[in-house]
Amino acid sequence: MTDDYEYQDRQVELDRERQFRLGEGKISGYCSVFLGALSLLSVLAYLYPAYLTTTELRQVYDAAFLQGLLKYGMYFSLFFGILTFVLKKYRSLGAIGIFLTTIAFAIGGHNVPLKSTEAHHLSLGLDWLILAFLGSVFIFMSLEKLFPKYKNQVILRKGWGLDLAYFCFNHLAISAIIIYANHSASRFHWAVNPDFQASLQSTPALFQLLLVILSADFVLYWEHRLYHEVKLLWPVHAVHHSVEDLDWLAGSRGHFIQVFSERAMVMLPLYLLGVSEQALGLYVTLAALQAVLIHCNLDLPFGFLKYIIVTPQFHHWHHSSERPAIDTNYSAHTILFDWVFKTMHLPGKHWPAKYGTTKPLPNTYLGQTLYPITSQLNKQDQ
Repeated sequence: MTDDYEYQDRQVELDRERQFRLGEGKISGYCSVFLGALSLLSVLAYLYPAYLTTTELRQVYDAAFLQGLLKYGMYFSLFFGILTFVLKKYRSLGAIGIFLTTIAFAIGGHNVPLKSTEAHHLSLGLDWLILAFLGSVFIFMSLEKLFPKYKNQVILRKGWGLDLAYFCFNHLAISAIIIYANHSASRFHWAVNPDFQASLQSTPALFQLLLVILSADFVLYWEHRLYHEVKLLWPVHAVHHSVEDLDWLAGSRGHFIQVFSERAMVMLPLYLLGVSEQALGLYVTLAALQAVLIHCNLDLPFGFLKYIIVTPQFHHWHHSSERPAIDTNYSAHTILFDWVFKTMHLPGKHWPAKYGTTKPLPNTYLGQTLYPITSQLNKQDQ
């Protein structure tokens, strides 16, 4: 019973050491570093596209247009780096940004010749990493600054570097994830009905999209619930729940076992349904955006939609370590299955006061990767 639970407002103190302030050089320093790093990675991707870019993604974007943007990114990195020296603080950040950009220029810069690329099944998704990072910063970080739930929560909050590492791994490994997911789904080839798939593809794309959303949501609901309620699986999923301050980057934190298994599970209904490319593309886009959105430090008025789709408030309660919220709100897209199976927790206008796990996890990438093993060993020693 949760009727007697006394909900409290979360208090977030402003961390002035991590705060960005105009005129100090910290903003320009980090801009220089990130633009320099992205520029260098972009040049490498243009030099070795067969090994460092994603076959599926190359078919979507205009490489020549992006190379034009790369030129401006490199020059802005130098500009921000020099500005950091002018402001006389955080010069080390400016130096790193200038150094990275100089290397990018030295190995070809924005003048690397474009060339046709043979498809490689396994490659690093540098292009996916770069585009996803820039898109997320532009869309979701902007929304968080305009409509923050917790105004005092800083961009460089505790654990942001660890989550950035997860973000990089999840995007660089996209080819391996896709191969594994496709291979896992193909084992159910015996269940594919070509006539059913052809009939479904003849229906409106929006109907197909709705069917895919509900099918994927059903699978993800139960996969998510098993990670919570099966003791052997929980240490894997606990890595994702170890985040104590949610924002657009926090959703990236996830053990590689869960990342691979989750993609494989959601691929199964997509494979069996065999919807049109248009419906599939819409679903993949919406699912990717929603996965980031629901972790955001964002207080948008969703109105009646909060009772239909998974919103930041709904999913934030899933990440809460408060008693009424533990093991609730498993859904990824709609709240339907949490409502049907009575695992929904959405107490009016209240938001969580505490996030994270009830027991602390290691705060390093290696420590969290090994946590499913070390947690079991620690139990045996007790």
